[in-house]
Amino acid sequence: MVWLVLIGIVAYMMWKVVPVKIATSELYDFMVEQAKWAGNTPSEVLQKRIVSKANELNLPVDPKFVTAEKPGDKIRMKAVFTVPLEFPGYTYEWDFDLEVERPIFIW
Repeated sequence: MVWLVLIGIVAYMMWKVVPVKIATSELYDFMVEQAKWAGNTPSEVLQKRIVSKANELNLPVDPKFVTAEKPGDKIRMKAVFTVPLEFPGYTYEWDFDLEVERPIFIW
């Protein structure tokens, strides 16, 4: 009986955690893809794209904490946000700090 309760608790936690992890991984992959083709794209447009994708993935990203800059021949993008995971009697604040830095290749 104890094993069933433990399995139930673990399954419930995974049900809450896995979708958030998948969404943040998708956002990170999106940022990497945007960085690959960021040669002539203004930084403001990249920021808006990141925020738009985060909203599409239901991630609570505040536009104030999304940056995209092009120092020299590099692109650096960063998104900092916290996802609250609500469990019975407890809310866990899961902090994310996604950062992508790549060289810019202009043809």
